[in-house]
Amino acid sequence: MGHREALLEGARQCLYERGYARTTARDIVAASGTNLASIGYHFGSKEALLNAAMVQAIDEWGDRVKELLLRTTTSAADPLSRFEATWTRIIESFGAHRPLWVALFEVMTQAEHSPEMRTFLADAIQHGRERGVDNVQTAHPDIDAVHARALGAFFQALMFGLMALWLVDPKHSPTGHELGVALRALVAEAAPQLLADDVPRSSRGAEKARGAGKPRGAGKSSGAGNSSGAGKERGAGKPRGARKRQGDRKR
Repeated sequence: MGHREALLEGARQCLYERGYARTTARDIVAASGTNLASIGYHFGSKEALLNAAMVQAIDEWGDRVKELLLRTTTSAADPLSRFEATWTRIIESFGAHRPLWVALFEVMTQAEHSPEMRTFLADAIQHGRERGVDNVQTAHPDIDAVHARALGAFFQALMFGLMALWLVDPKHSPTGHELGVALRALVAEAAPQLLADDVPRSSRGAEKARGAGKPRGAGKSSGAGNSSGAGKERGAGKPRGARKRQGDRKR
């Protein structure tokens, strides 16, 4: 193992044992068996090394999630059952990676006061979302890009919420089964509107635009030849009371 790999492994160990803020460069050197100069040579700073170690750990966990998605895709009978089985297994995996999630939420609290940390965290979240989209497309090859990105964003938001609740109170945090029950209830309530509501907004705008130039009443043109309608048009220019005046002259 070279110094770079040793530094990443040592930094991860320190993240898990000490946390992000309490880890020093000397802690990493001691854990990796390298030297201070190696940190500057390979990563530029202790913070950059810790960030790289965190991203590497999240990527490895992302590979684990991908395996879970592929496994449940082939084992569960219907989409809602697959959803429930997948999230049950993901939640079960939280325990083995608890130090990583603690470190990640620690970084989130520091981002409020550090523009550099905020930038790193935003990049890491975007990287995680792209990994999520890739996982969705791997598990569901027939899904289109728009829906894959929407699902990736939804799963990421759900993941962070579940992690926060689980870290505080694992015993009472939502289970995969409860998530499945909730999703079934929403689908059952929304089913009649699913097809209409799933039309992209751009398509709806196009439909409105196509109908915008039609004059009011244009759809009634099939009755244009109706004699009563024609009579109305022929009499449209007559002043009110014209027939009465003709009757007066007969008298």
